[in-house]
Amino acid sequence: MSYNTSAVGSGSRNTTRTFEFGRTHVVRPKGKHQATIVWLHGLGDKGSSWSQLLETLPLPNIKWICPTAPTRPVAIFGGFPCTAWSDVGDISEDAPDDLEGLDASAAHVANLLSTEPADIKLGVGGFSMGAATALYSATCRILGQYGNGNPYPVNLSAIVGLSGWLPCSRTLRNRIERSDEAARRAASLPILLCHGSGDDVVAHKHGEKSAQALSSAGFRNLTFRSYNGLGHYTIPEEMDEVCNWLTTRIGLDGPRS
Repeated sequence: MSYNTSAVGSGSRNTTRTFEFGRTHVVRPKGKHQATIVWLHGLGDKGSSWSQLLETLPLPNIKWICPTAPTRPVAIFGGFPCTAWSDVGDISEDAPDDLEGLDASAAHVANLLSTEPADIKLGVGGFSMGAATALYSATCRILGQYGNGNPYPVNLSAIVGLSGWLPCSRTLRNRIERSDEAARRAASLPILLCHGSGDDVVAHKHGEKSAQALSSAGFRNLTFRSYNGLGHYTIPEEMDEVCNWLTTRIGLDGPRS
């Protein structure tokens, strides 16, 4: 699936980028379908890597959708192309955000969720850049629109971010404070953030600062978990935390025999 996005270039000319998303892998629920979560991989990875892990989790009521990001030049790799949900040149609060790429990826996620039944709870999760994109989707839901101003169409019930960061953190609080509805949504949306203290790719401080920025912007239903010595990967203890948190926050039934 592709998305065309237009951005105003120099003078009066418009430039258009087309994002071609890769293969989507689906893990169907083994029990009663109660929730659907789109799970987003990290930089240079693909959806199948996570679908294999998610299929083993004791969450029989969740349908997992694992898309694959477009292949694009990435500045942090000197312009070398790889799968990425957006362009990124540096992971820091002061680095510029690729709003065009973030909007395209958030729209792709929303499109994947838009055909789910009305009684199914919806969520977005991810690892590393996938976690950043999940958090960006959360802010779009809270504000009711993408960064380009187009309306955001999906009601999200849960957000999970592992070893990631929060895009557009500098302006989030001011944007939410301008809207009572956005503030109400922010206060109620459950978010779980997990980060390893030994992460040498996305430093633990970025996870902490992201949690602080969300909290100061009014996200009151926020859980932040640190894992001592954990690097830029996941471990069973972390996934156990994800399972327990999702079961509690979404209100899932227990495993069925």
